[in-house]
Amino acid sequence: MSTGAAPDTAASYGRSASLLSLGVGISGLVTYAYFALASHNLDRTAYGEIVVVWSAVFIIVATLYRPIEQLLSRTLAEREARGQSLAAPLRVAALIQGGLAAAFAICALALRGPLEDGLMDGDSTLYWVFFAAVLAFAAGYFVRGLLAGSRRFASYFLLMLSEAIARVAFAVAVAAGVASGQDVVALGIVAGPCIGLIALPLALSGLRGRRGTTTDATSRSDAPAGADRQEPEFTLAHGSGFAAAVLLIMFSEQTFLNAGPLLLNATEGAAAAGFIFNVLMIARAPLVLFQAVATSLLPHLTRLRSGDGDSSEDAFRLSIRGTLAVIAALALVVGLVVLAAGPALMQIAFGDKFSYERADLLIVTVGMGFYLSAATLNQAALAQGQVRGAAACAIGCAAGFVAFNLLPVLDEVRRVEVGFSAAAIVLFTLLYALYRRPPSRPGDRVRPNSPQELAARLVAADEAG
Repeated sequence: MSTGAAPDTAASYGRSASLLSLGVGISGLVTYAYFALASHNLDRTAYGEIVVVWSAVFIIVATLYRPIEQLLSRTLAEREARGQSLAAPLRVAALIQGGLAAAFAICALALRGPLEDGLMDGDSTLYWVFFAAVLAFAAGYFVRGLLAGSRRFASYFLLMLSEAIARVAFAVAVAAGVASGQDVVALGIVAGPCIGLIALPLALSGLRGRRGTTTDATSRSDAPAGADRQEPEFTLAHGSGFAAAVLLIMFSEQTFLNAGPLLLNATEGAAAAGFIFNVLMIARAPLVLFQAVATSLLPHLTRLRSGDGDSSEDAFRLSIRGTLAVIAALALVVGLVVLAAGPALMQIAFGDKFSYERADLLIVTVGMGFYLSAATLNQAALAQGQVRGAAACAIGCAAGFVAFNLLPVLDEVRRVEVGFSAAAIVLFTLLYALYRRPPSRPGDRVRPNSPQELAARLVAADEAG
């Protein structure tokens, strides 16, 4: 990569991140409106059951399907930067995604009794909403990865906005008196991801016109100067290895965000699950906004990591520092707002069925800042190829969070809040240590007869002695 390329790429990332932050921020507000309307128009128990279904759906879909989004986002960006074919990653990702969806369908049907009677309190409609939503999201996350990896961020924004509008339409219908009842609100959970089924063929047709989809990079005259002469094969084993590690990361993320409501549902009932879900919305809403940044951040960092020279490495670190600075500013603003009027704003948003303590909201705000920072460092680790190390950090912290919530300390709600913030701080610390020790890049190889080679030989001689 030339010296001037890194600033251009950084500027492109800034524009993409700004566009997605605005677009996905709007989508997040629409989703927020879905829960606000549901909370106002359903009783405590019915709203809590909606929260339980939503939490169960997103634990599963983010764990199973988001790894494929990350796989496509990283791999398509990397191979396009190197002028390599995109066809193999698409086939491998589709095969993995289809297999995961089929495995879920088999397990969910086999366990229908325990799921419907236990998790859904015997409500068959909620079970089928849960079942259909998880399957529909398989296409949605595939499309997201495809659009992010090919840098079609405007289309990515339109997809997420369409999903959010389709979802909130059902809550609006209940609020307006056109329809009534919990079942109508629940149908919004499955209506959103159905948009992905419509968008999939459109996204694939748009990709066919891009260079590198079916053409061998080594046979093209317009391949980038840094393209590999011998294109590496992208196999199912390669794709599955990356996806499996990211699956652990995504499962950990959903454990942080959704295990609390599910644990309280099991011990205290649906109303308590609805309450803690509302409190954790302080972390969930910014995380939805952060997905916009993360969507452009991973392919951006991957392209920088694939380049040669110090300018690429400098731009890589500058992107990380800039993102962390924005998150710190966001956490500070949210903290000041919560300190000034947090409980009152929560009751305006979700109704007066629950009362909120300022301490609860501040604890979660601190956790939100550290968790978003950890998510940024996680994207850096994926771009650096440290997916296994990142997965180990994430799954360890998630296990610690669950274990803390099983201890007989504090009350049930406060355990979730303190556990979330403490685990987020530990995760940030571990990922920062990982980020500071990246593996060497292809461009970092020591040149023959250079001072670096001489130093390396002296070190080797000392170790041999």
